[in-house]
Parts: sequence; C-alpha cells; structure tokens
Amino acid sequence: MSQRKNKNKNVENGLLKSIVGVFTNSPFKQFNYKQISAALNINDKASRILVVSFIDELVQDKILSETQKGKFKLNPGNIDERFAKASFLLGTIDMKQTGKAFLLPEDGSEDVVIASTNTLNALPGDKVKVFLFPTRKDHQPEGQVVEVISRAKKQWVGVIQKSKNFAFMVPDRHNMPVDIFIPNNKLNGARDGQKVVAIITEWVEHSKNPLGEVIKVLGNPGDNNVEMISILADFEFPLEFPEKALKESENIPTKISASELTYRKDFRDAFTMTIDPEDAKDFDDALSLKVLENGNYQIGVHIADVSHYVQPNSAIDKEAYERGTSVYLVDRVIPMLPERLSNEICSLSAHDDKLCFSAIFEISPNAKIIKQDFNKTIIHSNRRFNYEEVQTIIEQGKGECFTEINILDTLAKKLRDERFKDGSINFESTEVKFRLDEKGKPIGVYIKESKDSNKLIEEFMLLANRKVAEFIGKPKGNKPVKTFVFRIHDEPTPEKLNTFTEFVKKLGYKMNLRSKKQIAESFNSLLDETAGKAEQNIIEQLAIRTMQKAIYTTFNVGHYGLAFEYYTHFTSPIRRYPDLMVHRLLWSYLEGGKSANQSEYEEKCKLSSNMEKRATDAERASVKYKQAEYLMEKIGEVFEGVISGVSKWGIYVEIKENKCEGLVSFRNMTDDFYYLDEDNHQAIGHRNGKSYKLGDTVTIKIAKVSMEKKQIDFEFTDKLKD
Repeated sequence: MSQRKNKNKNVENGLLKSIVGVFTNSPFKQFNYKQISAALNINDKASRILVVSFIDELVQDKILSETQKGKFKLNPGNIDERFAKASFLLGTIDMKQTGKAFLLPEDGSEDVVIASTNTLNALPGDKVKVFLFPTRKDHQPEGQVVEVISRAKKQWVGVIQKSKNFAFMVPDRHNMPVDIFIPNNKLNGARDGQKVVAIITEWVEHSKNPLGEVIKVLGNPGDNNVEMISILADFEFPLEFPEKALKESENIPTKISASELTYRKDFRDAFTMTIDPEDAKDFDDALSLKVLENGNYQIGVHIADVSHYVQPNSAIDKEAYERGTSVYLVDRVIPMLPERLSNEICSLSAHDDKLCFSAIFEISPNAKIIKQDFNKTIIHSNRRFNYEEVQTIIEQGKGECFTEINILDTLAKKLRDERFKDGSINFESTEVKFRLDEKGKPIGVYIKESKDSNKLIEEFMLLANRKVAEFIGKPKGNKPVKTFVFRIHDEPTPEKLNTFTEFVKKLGYKMNLRSKKQIAESFNSLLDETAGKAEQNIIEQLAIRTMQKAIYTTFNVGHYGLAFEYYTHFTSPIRRYPDLMVHRLLWSYLEGGKSANQSEYEEKCKLSSNMEKRATDAERASVKYKQAEYLMEKIGEVFEGVISGVSKWGIYVEIKENKCEGLVSFRNMTDDFYYLDEDNHQAIGHRNGKSYKLGDTVTIKIAKVSMEKKQIDFEFTDKLKD
C-alpha cells in the first residue's frame, strides 16, 4: 500500500515539475490549463483536474501569477529551486547606458545577455541572481534578473535638474540607466545645476526611477576642486578622516623612546638616501650602502615602520583597512593614513632618526645574494634625492654621492638582467602627466618615462618583496607554511594568448607559445621591436590586457609577469594596506608567533584587491577629465594620431604627442558607409574599400568635447598638422 502511495506521489511530483517546465521553456508566454494539458499530452478528465489543482497551488506559492482570468504567467524569481536547479546563476551585472546588461557569472561560465526590460532594479556592478532562459542553438545565453543580492554602490554623484515640486539627480556615470527622483524636501539645500552626492532610499516595484535624497552638495560643475571631489565621491572614497582617527594620530608621540633602541639594529651611521618624485610628500623607502671588508656590499632596503605606530583595530587601522590604499588623482593625493603619519611621523625624511622594518642583504659585486636578514631598525637618511637629480648623476658620471649611486645602479642593472633571463616580462606602460596652473587647469601634457634612476629603486624594492615572500612562503622541511599575504599574477589563459598572437601576427610580429620561458622572451622581443613605433602603445596595452590581473591572496601561485615563484608587497605600508599586513605577519613570525587565521586574511586580501581596482579606476577618471579639459581649448586644431581601437560606434584614435584618446564616430564619416571587421581590428568602406586598421597613423581634428561625459570627438582630416 505504501509503495502505491509513494508511486502516486512521485507521479504527482513529476507532473508538478512538468507544469513548471512548460512555463520555464516560455517564460514570457501566458497559458491556460487547457494549453498546459495539451503541451503535456494530457487528455483524460482526471489528469486535467489535477493540472488545475497544481496551477492553483503554484499561484498560492507565487510561482505563477494570474495575469487575466484563467491565464497564468511565470514569476521566475519565486521558482523553488527543486523545479529548476540549473536555471539560475549568480554573478555581477555589467550594464550599458542603454540599460542592456550582461551577467558576469561567478562560476566563470559564458556571459549572459539581459535585455533592458529584464534587469529588475539592478544597477551596474550589483551582485544579482539571474534566471536563465532555455538556450537557443548558436546564441549567447539570455536571462532575467530575479533578485538583487547586494548593491555595488551606496552613493551616486550627479547634477540636480530641478522642477517646481521635485527634482532629478542625473548621474555622472554613463552606464547608470536611470535618474534618481529627489523630492524637494530631500534636496539638502542643493540648487538647480549643482553637483551632489545622493543615495537611493527606496525603489518601488514597477517604478521607473528610484527615490533618493541628497547627502552632500559638492558645488558647481566645471570647478576643478568640485570635479576631483566628485570622482572620489563617485568611487566612494571618503573625503575626510573620522575625528577619532585624527585624534589618535595627534596623540602619537614624535620622539623615539630609548627602549626602542634596545631591540632595533642601528643603521644611523650607514650612508642612507631616499629617491622619490620631486613632488613626493611621503617617503616609504630608503636605501643604505656599506662596502664590506670582503669586497661585498651590504644593502639595506629600509621601509617605514608603520606597524609600530598603527595598532590593529585602532581607529586609524580600521580607516586604513576600509580605504585599502592611497588614491593618486591628477592634482592631489588622498592618503590612506592621516597626514601627520604619512607625511611626518612615518615618512623617512632626511636628517631625522626614523623607525624602519628593513630587508638587509649582503650582495656580491656580481649581484648574487650572499646573506639576508629582516629586522626592525633605526635609520638616519643623509640625503633626499629626486629621480631627476639621480638620473643626471648617472648620465654625467659625476655629482653628489656619485660613488654610492653608481654602485647601486650597477647592482640594480645586474639584478634586472638576471630577472629577464629568468623570464620576467618588461612591461613599461605609458603614464600621462599634466602641467597645471594655480587653479588646477591643465596647460600641458607630457609622458612620464621610466629611466635608470626609477629602475634603480624598482629593482631593490622587487628584491625585498621577493625575498620576504620566499622567507615566509617557501616550505621548510615538513613544517606547514604559515598564513601570509602574497601578491600573485596568474598565467594568461591560452585563449587570450592565442587572440593576442593572432593580432600581432597581422601587424607582422611573431610570438612563440611553446613554453612559459619562450612566451616571456617573445613578449620582451615584441616590446623591444615595437619601441618608438606608431603601434608601440597599442601593443603594450593589449599585452597588459592579455595578462591576468595581479591580486592579493593567501594562496600563492607565483607572479607570472615578474617570473617570481614567491612575491609580496612589503615596501609601501604608508600607502598600501597589504604591506602593513605583511609587516605585522613577518614580525609576528620572526618573534615565533603562530600562523594567522587564513580565512580572516583572505577576506582582507579580497577587500584590498577591490580597493586597489577602485583607486585605479578613480585615477583613470581624473586623467580622462583632465584630458578632456585640456582639449576643450583646442577644438578645431589638427593632430597626428594612431588608431587605438575599433568598435561598432566608430574608430578610437590616440593623439601621439599627448596620448589623449577620442572617437571618430561612424555616423560622422560621410564619405562612405563603414562596417566593422572585428576579426581584423579594422573598419572598411562599403563602396570604396578604404580601411582604417588598428595601429594605422591618421590625422584628426578636435571636433567636440563633453566635459560632463569626459568624451572627446574627433574627425578625420587630410589637413596636416602645422
């Protein structure tokens, strides 16, 4: 008897799933019970009555809704996962200005297309749950957002458009598909046309616009300070330090106590110097040099001992953790630590005793590491150099501290050569810098070059980072490796490598993908071969995009780009929180401490990686704004450029002399109808066959600049630059 009951129950469950299956196969269609029965080949009266009963049950469970009498439609967001377990995906939503979106699935599967009508109330970057529609052959997966799990942004920056009884905040973000409705009593004093920070307070179901309120009035668009603060607010970096953190920093004593000298190695008598940009205000690192009796050199890589001053879970520490990093906009630095710490107490200024955590190496004249030691130290820097001063000394072969600088430069070059032999890739991405007037307006653009003086410092920082990571991360016998923060850079995927190889092949270059070392050698040969050529910057950018993103994690896989098996960030704790974590862990382990909680540190690594990306995006936004502002004064002028990209909208061109990028829209190319040949990175004229290919040199005229959108429009011209 019980077997018969179980059998009947299984049949009923099967019928219930089949009914839901009819709806999930056609998620936008409405069905009555007769259509459902027909779809399931049910003809007998008893089974049809059961279908009606199950439909009622599904309506009660809100899996179906009755759209009109006797007609029912699916509610994908309410489907019990027992009905369609494989029909849901979690991921992040990437949204376009049109409202069309893509789900970037957490499981790494193919992106899912989401129509603008199926995004629910999701916004760019939100974590969402998506219901997958039945797949069609040779079509990209499609779906519908059924739940917003978490918001990527808590606040939005934009301009107020005020009516008599209400206002809208029009967001600066071009991919934000809706304006925010602001009642007059929630404007916080904002006037029409002003830039503000707003939050979304409610989003009523079926309402086109979310409801919000202004939490901060920034000022008038176009003002340099307002625009820079807007970028920081848009990326949700705090505009000021909490009062508690500032008070803590004020109470930190500047005087070094005598007890500190009892356990620190004293390097105050060693020749020590810092080398930094001319406008630097915080100095993370210093180098010391001592010639040993055996002919080797003792090199000290001295790093500001931030961990001595910033205690775990203090107000300063909590704020630094939330910020993750200092942010470097075009005209200002937003420090991770209060300025009393970053610019004064911790900073390794010349002619002052300073506390450090140091990596000390005995190095042979051939740049072989003989010994190493990691210890807390006290130093006294003899001289603060900037990069330009040191570069002049290197080039002229004379000047202040030439002997010491020459030794360090010679060793750095040998370390660098050895690194490249081991498979390190020589990426040198272009950095755009601006000359600003007293109001922050750009009056010139130049490209920052990495010269020997920069590379000198870089090489010793890489050495310290690598050796610290090896010291903790390298297994020692059967002892388990302790929890540590690594900076990893995973290998590029074969798909990305093949795509890049095919691209450079069309430009006349070859890549060898047979082994890891040959790939690195191919990249270096390619970068050397293209140096100074029109396509140099494009190939460098595409090469970097081919690589995986470097991140922080407790799970070490090595650093592919540097060809290091172990690597970390130890050398910049004033401006990077992971370095502060590394200092704390290293000192704890040197003192015999137990392994730290890995899950706790992995969570901290994830936040640090996310904040690093956010800071990079904010810095790029400030550069784009200044580029647009710079070219605003040059509308109508002609420049030589290089085609840097092709898309369905048009052709992107980068101006050679200042690296400003703009778009030549297809709709403004009136000489022909151009179509996109995506595989060959070019646009081709339908009638005349004229092509515009990635890497081609072209002449353009500045046609239009939108400061609000940070967009620059070019037009092709035959006129040559004067």
